[in-house]
Amino acid sequence: MTDKLPENLQNVHIHFVGIKGTGMAALVEILFHAGAVITGSDVSERFYTDEIIEKLGLKALSFSEENITDKIDYVIYSSAYKLDKNPDLIAAVRKNIPCLLYTEALGSYSERAYSCGICGVHGKTSTTGLTGTILKELPLAVQVLAGSVINSFGGTCTYTSPLAKENKGSKNIFVAETCEYQRHFMSFCPQKIILTSVEPDHQDYYPTYEDIRNAFVDYICKLPQNGTLIYCADDKGAVETAGIARDKRPDIKLIPYGTKAEGDYNLTFKNVENEKNIFSLKLFENTDGTSQNDINSKDNINSKSGDFFLCVPGRHEVMDAAAATALSCELLRDAGISPETMYDEIAEGLSNFAGGKRRSEVVARIKSKTGNDVVIIDDYGHHPTAVKTTLEGFRDFYKGRKIIVDFMSHTYSRTQALLKEFAACFGSADVIILHKIYSSARENPADFTITGKTLYDEVIKTGIDRNRVHYFEEILDAENFVREELEKPLSPEYKDGYLFVTMGAGDNWKLGKKISE
Repeated sequence: MTDKLPENLQNVHIHFVGIKGTGMAALVEILFHAGAVITGSDVSERFYTDEIIEKLGLKALSFSEENITDKIDYVIYSSAYKLDKNPDLIAAVRKNIPCLLYTEALGSYSERAYSCGICGVHGKTSTTGLTGTILKELPLAVQVLAGSVINSFGGTCTYTSPLAKENKGSKNIFVAETCEYQRHFMSFCPQKIILTSVEPDHQDYYPTYEDIRNAFVDYICKLPQNGTLIYCADDKGAVETAGIARDKRPDIKLIPYGTKAEGDYNLTFKNVENEKNIFSLKLFENTDGTSQNDINSKDNINSKSGDFFLCVPGRHEVMDAAAATALSCELLRDAGISPETMYDEIAEGLSNFAGGKRRSEVVARIKSKTGNDVVIIDDYGHHPTAVKTTLEGFRDFYKGRKIIVDFMSHTYSRTQALLKEFAACFGSADVIILHKIYSSARENPADFTITGKTLYDEVIKTGIDRNRVHYFEEILDAENFVREELEKPLSPEYKDGYLFVTMGAGDNWKLGKKISE
């Protein structure tokens, strides 16, 4: 068996097992455009990734050993499937066809490019999407792979620049989201890394904070001699991790970003107006150190004011934008281009970012029967820090709306380990709806005493008005309650209407879809 893809992928037949996985579908796009012949298999349930692969003229087959013909050169498989359990994989092993995990295949592909890995407990997908949206405006040969559909990529998970398409056989820049779970990112071969955040998560694999922190340290130490680490100076875990990596590898160039950063990527939050998040970075200040706040239309971004804006909510998104700008500027410098000369292009890219699938995604804008204006949003936030910062961002961005959040906690192990943090993360919501815990195939619910009701009780213990908190075991049990809430007359402070948010890594997004219908 090999863990390497061939250098030349033209007409190489690759079969994907679990082709509908988000990362898998993104890699399908990359390898398809590199000339590979692609087939794949998965479950029959339809996912949004079906649209991605169908745009390429592909269709997911049902799992079967008959899928594995003698024409197949390589099999790439999702970690959700096992070599000795899945019929496609059993047949591939029997035929001695090389089988690569998704992360191994991604790592192999990263070797052929100047690769940049984006990692962190929070913000990986948004930072990757923001980076790609900026890079779309810059004269660089780049490919970008995100862990979700990015709206500004045209409804796909990947972006390839015109220069990269012309550069066949030459080394391109490859920017990819890389995941810490089970140390998957250790297969990736980075020249530069963005580290957004480090804190406890994935307790089934990393029982302690030190375990997950050390995984990030080991990943950073994969950087080559004089490689670059761009890290968040506002995140305690990222700062600590960068410091440990520096002690192990003094040659690594450390570049901080954020409000606590010294140097070019020092961030200043400005204000939110007209549903725009306005901010500045030190690198782009006017010569007198000032910047202009009067940015009311997209046209004004050409004013060389030193300010940027995002059309998505949340300070965490602004922080991710600072990281994306830092990486883009460093890549420009590598190419011999002064970032300051690209201010307009960077500003254009940032203003064009419209989020991604399940990342503060506006699902619908509707009117209730009583005439209330309702915005329905779906968000993947499933860690208490992500939930808290995202809801705070919504409160700031949608000042005139009453916020109803429907949250479904993901995994018993995470809920149990971070119970008090989860209970305290809903302060920005006016109405809170909770459900049973959405389990994972990697854990047995019988091993835990915690339930969704436990989280509900813990939220009440925080002293929050119990009339604001509601529990429905099943998702759609809450449908009538939500409909009735959205019909209620609003007080003057909520002059703009309602914001209904489904949040979590479970399937409670179905409730938002049901309401929007």
